[in-house]
Amino acid sequence: MTASIQPKTYDSTAPQRVAFIGLGVMGYPMTGHLAQAGHHVTVYNRNPAKAQQWCAQFKGALAATPALAAAQADVVMACVGNDDDLRAIFLGPDGALAGLRPGALFIDHTTASAQVARELGEQAEKAGVAFVDAPISGGQAGAQKGMLSIMCGGRPEDVERARPLMQAYAQASAYMGPLGSGQLCKMVNQIAVVGLLQGLAEAMAFGERAGLDMEQVLAVLTKGAARSWQMETKGPTMLARDFKPGFTVNWMLKDLGLVQQEAQRNGARLPGTTLVQQQFEEIARQGGLDLDISSLFSPLAR
Repeated sequence: MTASIQPKTYDSTAPQRVAFIGLGVMGYPMTGHLAQAGHHVTVYNRNPAKAQQWCAQFKGALAATPALAAAQADVVMACVGNDDDLRAIFLGPDGALAGLRPGALFIDHTTASAQVARELGEQAEKAGVAFVDAPISGGQAGAQKGMLSIMCGGRPEDVERARPLMQAYAQASAYMGPLGSGQLCKMVNQIAVVGLLQGLAEAMAFGERAGLDMEQVLAVLTKGAARSWQMETKGPTMLARDFKPGFTVNWMLKDLGLVQQEAQRNGARLPGTTLVQQQFEEIARQGGLDLDISSLFSPLAR
């Protein structure tokens, strides 16, 4: 059973006809918030049972293909796995673009490459459809609370059009620049996240080996210069050896692969990120693909 959404007060906005493609751990609660905010929502999911479950919970409509979902909507949103998944739900006779009418808006919340955002944006423009790349940060808990942060690329007027809808499940959304800029900002986010996690994991392991009361240590550190969201949320779960996702090693490895591809293109040097990526790869080889990314702590705490 997919975890439900948590109560939220929504901004007053005119109801819109929205289609949402992809009801995973992020998309399911995000779409729930759209329905609770009063929008008329049609969903498509590759696993129809998940879509049926969502419709039973939130009283929306179910479409058999992305194209049929898009045909019912003025705005289509997607949150799928990777570049190939995004192309599959957007292009072709059953893809969302085939169902979208000129003047419609497509908002992509997938964490994907900047390249695919530009590629699909060009296809959308030829069809008279606006395209916004809008990757998200905040994890499953942020999606359930409707408190995500969203990084947007595209034309400013298209991002402004998207903003009232996105506010149903976001605490903040920001315009980052032309198409692909949202994805590039998400890469910056992931570089920062893994660096913070690695530092936190090393600190927690060091403190334990030093014989400190680590709950007391966390209580002090979260009021000082070392304080971070990662420390406040992942520090306690590291100490408890509780690595239930959250955000999995599998998905972070996908994201870091995108980061490394972009770094090869732009010449950025990422020595710390590369080392953390190698540690995630080792955790994956040992069967930890589905563990939370806070499992970085596990090899250090042995």
